[in-house]
Amino acid sequence: MNQAPRRALIVIDVQNEYVTGNLQIQYPPVAGSLRQIGRAMDAAHAAGIPVIVVQQSSPTDWPLFATGSQGWALHDTVASRPRDHYLSKLKASAFIGTDLADWLSEHQIDTLTVIGYMTHNCNDTTIKHAADRGMQVEFLHDASGSVPYANRAGLASAEEIHRVFSVVQQSNFAAVLSTDEWLECLASGRLPERDNVHSSHQRALEQLGQTAAA
Repeated sequence: MNQAPRRALIVIDVQNEYVTGNLQIQYPPVAGSLRQIGRAMDAAHAAGIPVIVVQQSSPTDWPLFATGSQGWALHDTVASRPRDHYLSKLKASAFIGTDLADWLSEHQIDTLTVIGYMTHNCNDTTIKHAADRGMQVEFLHDASGSVPYANRAGLASAEEIHRVFSVVQQSNFAAVLSTDEWLECLASGRLPERDNVHSSHQRALEQLGQTAAA
């Protein structure tokens, strides 16, 4: 029998910058992801799952997350809800320059549920850092979001970025669920479905009408 997960919910960088500031989330629509973030925090609190709130900080003269600015402040969805631990970070990963690893060990957490912003940046980096530490990771795709990018490598919409990063997470690093699916796991004790690189690759070849090399 599988042992019940010892979860913590980590709420990454749910700050005004992503809602009304200079880096507004485009996909999924931010109003919807904020609702799901609130639902996940409320459910975790009710279930006795520790809630960790993370806040990105930058120098006061930076265009994004300048410490003390309105954009840097936590959005009310998170600021108004209870939390068990708070982290201020300077890098993408919530593990770098913080006490997160020690706190998780101290509380015997083996499963990290990740929500917040952005799917492809701080969430992705934190998920991979946790997975490399041997933790089980869950990512709630509708309680996160992305922005579009354009640079010398090309152009990608927010929807493309969010979708592709979610697929890659499920292939190796995290169980990717909707908030509703996660709430059902909490209620039933069911463990979320996980995948691996080989199976994800073989399934893609089949769906794309290709044949794997012998």
